[in-house]
Amino acid sequence: MAHTPGCLSILQISDSHILPEPGETLLGIDTAYYFQAVLEQAFAPGQQFDLILFTGDLAQHPSPLNYQRILNTLEAYQTPCVCLPGNHDDYELMQQILNTELVNCRKQVFLGNWQIISLNSQIPGAPGGRLSDQELAFLERCLGSQPDHYALLAMHHHCQSINSPWMDTMMIENAQALFAIINKHPQVKAVTFGHIHQAITLEAGPVRVWGAPSTCFQFQPESKQLTVANTPPGYRVIRLFADGKLKSETHHLPKPLTGLQTDTQGY
Repeated sequence: MAHTPGCLSILQISDSHILPEPGETLLGIDTAYYFQAVLEQAFAPGQQFDLILFTGDLAQHPSPLNYQRILNTLEAYQTPCVCLPGNHDDYELMQQILNTELVNCRKQVFLGNWQIISLNSQIPGAPGGRLSDQELAFLERCLGSQPDHYALLAMHHHCQSINSPWMDTMMIENAQALFAIINKHPQVKAVTFGHIHQAITLEAGPVRVWGAPSTCFQFQPESKQLTVANTPPGYRVIRLFADGKLKSETHHLPKPLTGLQTDTQGY
């Protein structure tokens, strides 16, 4: 997107579920094709970003092939990109391959008078989320050492209920510990996450809480069980202003997915 004076622009993408081999499909769709289509729309002529924030589930079945393909795709856009792990990812492998000057797994990034803090909410081998004591201590250090920087926090799993019973079983199980830290540091302005495959806007007092759509298939909002929606792939744009204000909106591709299997019981 075109830059606005005093404004920093972040492109949040999430849950691409890239498969190891080109042409492989998940729920009937080519996730790599739509990953590229989302990036092409976001980076339409005249549009640019200061940072890409990739909030997890980069790969469906992690392998060097997945992550190398993701790296090659992202580096073509010549924009700094920070990647954090989702429940489907292999974080160790991510850190090995997504380790270039442009595309990496840095946990703290400074943009102007903002800091973007990425937290690992992964429980290895489980679909749900938790922030370890180490992650919470890291967050406390980042905020305590930079009281004059506004903060945007990013993680994969959601930290508030989205009123979707099956999905809420996977939210961050110690979210109270997260918000106990946030409440001590008023420079935290927003929390954003992936995992839920849908756009949502919530609030926690003065803090904005955002969920991002997936670059592939979406889940039906407020559903009692896994239900795939026919909503097109999408992304979130976050604008950070020098005075601590921020704005965000989501965008979707103009057409629904081709070949989507909406009657599946799992993925």
